[in-house]
Amino acid sequence: MKLYPLFADLSQRAVLVVGGGAVAERKIEALLAAQAVVTVNAVELTGRLQRWVAQGRIAQRREAFRDDWLDPVWLVVAATSDRAVNRQVAAAAGRRRVFVNVVDDAALSSFHVPAVIDRAPLTIAISSGGDAPMLARLLRERLESLLDHSLGALAALAAKLRKRIRVRFADMAARRAFYESLFAGPVATLLRQGRPDEALAAAEYALAAAEYALAAAPAGSAGSVALVGAGPGDPGLLTLRALRALNEADVILHDRLVSAEVLDLARRDAERIEVGKQAGNHHTTQDGIHALMLEHARAGRRVVRLKGGDPFVFGRGGEELEFLRAHKIPYEVVPGITAAVACAAYAGIALTHRDHAQSVRFVTAHCQASRDTLDWTALAQERQTLAVYMGVAGLAELQQRLIEHGRAAATPFALIENGSRAEQRVVTGTLANLAERAAVHAVRSPALLILGEVAALATSLAWFGSPPLGASVHAIRVPASRQADLADAPARAGLLAAIHRA
Repeated sequence: MKLYPLFADLSQRAVLVVGGGAVAERKIEALLAAQAVVTVNAVELTGRLQRWVAQGRIAQRREAFRDDWLDPVWLVVAATSDRAVNRQVAAAAGRRRVFVNVVDDAALSSFHVPAVIDRAPLTIAISSGGDAPMLARLLRERLESLLDHSLGALAALAAKLRKRIRVRFADMAARRAFYESLFAGPVATLLRQGRPDEALAAAEYALAAAEYALAAAPAGSAGSVALVGAGPGDPGLLTLRALRALNEADVILHDRLVSAEVLDLARRDAERIEVGKQAGNHHTTQDGIHALMLEHARAGRRVVRLKGGDPFVFGRGGEELEFLRAHKIPYEVVPGITAAVACAAYAGIALTHRDHAQSVRFVTAHCQASRDTLDWTALAQERQTLAVYMGVAGLAELQQRLIEHGRAAATPFALIENGSRAEQRVVTGTLANLAERAAVHAVRSPALLILGEVAALATSLAWFGSPPLGASVHAIRVPASRQADLADAPARAGLLAAIHRA
């Protein structure tokens, strides 16, 4: 279950906490910090809660919980050791559509209390959905050491200037650019040094300078385009520069093969336009992509042209740069990890190996025209690795032509579908049964073909995802935790059946 994150304003709003022990005390302390009006329902209270009642900071109800107590409250916390009482509170809250948190019982809770990093007014909350609270606390500890305490003062200063910034920068892109320079420049440094008056003066100066620069800029100033490689899908393979570009983008023109996990790293308010192309379904032409880049850049926007893999490896990045240069649009290129390198690595295949291959060729074979222009004699040479992009539709012809030009039918191959992603599959075999194996396992795009002696390494060096389909019994890695389970005959039979199906 994925939770919807939100921050609740509980100032002067009624909250009920059922339970009076140490856990309830921690919950009430956090609620009081949010200026909630807290009532605690318990006969016995900790010493600290008793003092808070005596001081009038919280109210106390000593009798047994009643459902109608929830009528005026905004949310309720059940923090008793009695599961029956907790269930009663949760059921009553559900009937009244009041959010309830039952401590240590995620199933009964409709909201969860996150681990919090407090840099007021900046608050960072981390939640595991109630499934792994210790992990959330561990992440909180790590982030606490990374986030300077001056961030709160920086947020407060930005709040003080917000109205003036909105007036001076009506254009959202200009406003965003100013905030980025404010948060990364000398203002933040002065606050870290404990010099708030100088920080405010520096912010005032930056505001005036930015307003002057905006007024002096010629009308219709161009934006820019960044050609960014997104890698094969695993967001962890994105470069730091690519991540920065995604967070600066106003518009993202992305390929179909860019994973949702990578797109999730972009700014939430960036406009996303899919311009994907695949064999037989070019719903956005290359000219159409050029037109979109030009339109948005001339409107002063920062455009990211986000491509799977690397922009300059079968990505038509060169054509797009030529277009941008011809139209005098500023551009930059952020390389990505190309599919051949990443997919081979995630399948345990070294593209070059001194015992098997001294060279590697990157080949595209997505249509008949591209296949007709290939040097098949050179591609059929031994002791080299072929990395074939976008070749799923032409595997039968690829197999036939390579064998006809002298490549041994026993040459190993590995077909890597959805390389580096959670759903990665690797199908192995030899050139003689390449098309057949791909059909049997219904291999679909995106898939990359590795052909050559090194492809045999996939059966012994695989480390990511499921074992290769076609691996021998010796190549399948059985976790130590399962080895004892395989001592009995039925378990062994199940494993052998799985291998036979592969």
